[in-house]
Amino acid sequence: MSPGGRSGVAVLIPAAGTGARMGGSPKTVMELGGRTLLEWAADAFLARGDVVELVVALADEDHLVKRLRLDRRVGVVGGGDDRFGSVANALEGISSEAEIIVVHDAARPFPPEGVIDRCVQIADGGCGAVAGIRAVDTVKVADEADRIVRTPSRRDLWYAQTPQAFPRALFEKAVAHCRSAGVSPTDDASAVEEIGGEVRMVPSSALNLKVTYPSDIAAAEAYLEWGLVP
Repeated sequence: MSPGGRSGVAVLIPAAGTGARMGGSPKTVMELGGRTLLEWAADAFLARGDVVELVVALADEDHLVKRLRLDRRVGVVGGGDDRFGSVANALEGISSEAEIIVVHDAARPFPPEGVIDRCVQIADGGCGAVAGIRAVDTVKVADEADRIVRTPSRRDLWYAQTPQAFPRALFEKAVAHCRSAGVSPTDDASAVEEIGGEVRMVPSSALNLKVTYPSDIAAAEAYLEWGLVP
């Protein structure tokens, strides 16, 4: 048993993207402060005593640096056709009896420790948890002709991030349902929502940025230079 009485946490990292918006360079191998993005993301979880397994879905197994290979908790599976496929493959690759599943994007190098704690705590209580920040911009809903049809209230809107955490049985049921129904959700909470599962938002930080464009690397480097992240 891990600290807190849980049977452990298994972390899934979908990292099989081609990095098209970064000019075709896989983000997993891009370096930031002397470490790859994948190392940054993985290290935030491997430092935890409750993490018993971490499974990475990769397009190329060589993208996993040797240092991570040496950690016996780290496993590798092939990536799927999309993000959901990679998450599903990683879920199938779990070999431990972990009762909590955490999914985190390899492109988010700075997941806050307190946010991880809260997500795991909520999942341990029986429902899903999603890191995110409240919307600060006005969001418009438009039709296929780009005509605005609705302006939802900002107070009800969040920008979803990762980590996202779930009781294992709930998440396995959600993934199985989506696969059988041919649904490919863009985030993990959406899969759980498909089966009516409860999911709660966990306030996070804009520092938990996702590296999508070259400018995001510059922002991440600035965070490190200014001492805003560990």
